[in-house]
Amino acid sequence: MTSKRTELQKDTHFRVLCLLQENPEMSQRELAEAVGVSVGGMHYALNALIDKGLVKLGNFTAAEDKRRYAYLLTPKGIAQKSALTRAFLVRKMEEYDALKEEIEALSSELEAGSAQS
Repeated sequence: MTSKRTELQKDTHFRVLCLLQENPEMSQRELAEAVGVSVGGMHYALNALIDKGLVKLGNFTAAEDKRRYAYLLTPKGIAQKSALTRAFLVRKMEEYDALKEEIEALSSELEAGSAQS
């Protein structure tokens, strides 16, 4: 069983990989804002992805500021993104099913209460 922290980390990595695949020139600040984490948290997440070999740094040649980087997904990163997508989808479908059951139970409870009144 995975912990809540591990799930949040996987969700963050999944969202970062998705964003970078679409726009590798996003800055850490832009990524942090899009994912909903602090800039320091994004720095940590990007370093983890780079250390795992899922993302590599490239120079963002169109920028006037040559210190800007492009974050490029490696083939391993693309494969990991697919695996994370599958896991994310399975988890969200389970959450959806559980929520749907809860809504149905509460609706039945309300209907039973209304019938008794």
